Amino acid sequence: MAAPQKIFYKGTDNDFIIFIEESDSVEKYQKGDTTIPLIDILSIYKVFTNRTGGSEGVLDEASKSELSNEFGTTDIDKVIKTILKDGEKNGAANVQRGGSSTNDSIGAGATGN
Repeated sequence: MAAPQKIFYKGTDNDFIIFIEESDSVEKYQKGDTTIPLIDILSIYKVFTNRTGGSEGVLDEASKSELSNEFGTTDIDKVIKTILKDGEKNGAANVQRGGSSTNDSIGAGATGN
């Protein structure tokens, strides 16, 4: 399974990101095939923003007011369609799926002294 990729949209006040599964569906959609269900294109059905700007760093789900201010609507379908149409592919996303500890042998507070 391929890693999710990001579509980056440079907004006026905030930058927005959506995660997609495969580029082929996005390219077909961008060329006018709007019969592809959005759920088949996206990895996760949410719009994210980076509070510090850009496409890297800690992402938060975009608030309704952020969506409304940038896109003139809080309709997630319309926002995603705009980002798909006007955004730019930003490479593979570094998405952590679950956590793994690198050193379970050291307990809390252990200093080794």
